Amino acid sequence: MKIYTRTGDEGKTSVIGGGRVTKDDARVEAYGTIDELNCFVGQAVSVISREAVGEWVDMLQQLLLIQHELFDCGSDLSYAVPESEKMKVKPEMTERLESWIDAYEAETPPIARFILPGGSEQAALLHVCRTVCRRAERRVVTLAAEQACPDEVRKYLNRLSDYFFAAARAANARLETIDVEYERGAQVFRRRTTTE
Repeated sequence: MKIYTRTGDEGKTSVIGGGRVTKDDARVEAYGTIDELNCFVGQAVSVISREAVGEWVDMLQQLLLIQHELFDCGSDLSYAVPESEKMKVKPEMTERLESWIDAYEAETPPIARFILPGGSEQAALLHVCRTVCRRAERRVVTLAAEQACPDEVRKYLNRLSDYFFAAARAANARLETIDVEYERGAQVFRRRTTTE
């Protein structure tokens, strides 16, 4: 089987139940950005797997599962008219992210101000995942304003960006690397919290 088909040479691609659309269609842009996010998660996995013993095993397993779930998100978005019985992203997936966030928050010191992305290599990569996830969420919001779009994908992505923030902070804590606060920022966090 050849990897190329030549069917997209005119700048169009197929969506399930919707015929052919331009490659910059809001739906294609949304699931394409999720694919981009999945690549960055894969990069984070490759770096974290170097440390995948003891306390790192949980994070590695979670990120691998998230990669599969990002494919689920892309699959759901590829339907021009979402069919509820065929959607793969379920509320329990978002709820599971919340439990992981809570566990990571318990590992990290409280924060009062915004923090700079970075610290360790692991945390820096997870912050990249967070920002690309936010962009994917924005693309899904744009899609939902224009066309049919499954709500659960948007909810999952919103929580997933919080997960990456919490995981980045936990990675720094595990490596005994201090998060650097934004020095000109006001005190914005009154309690342990994620980005939103």
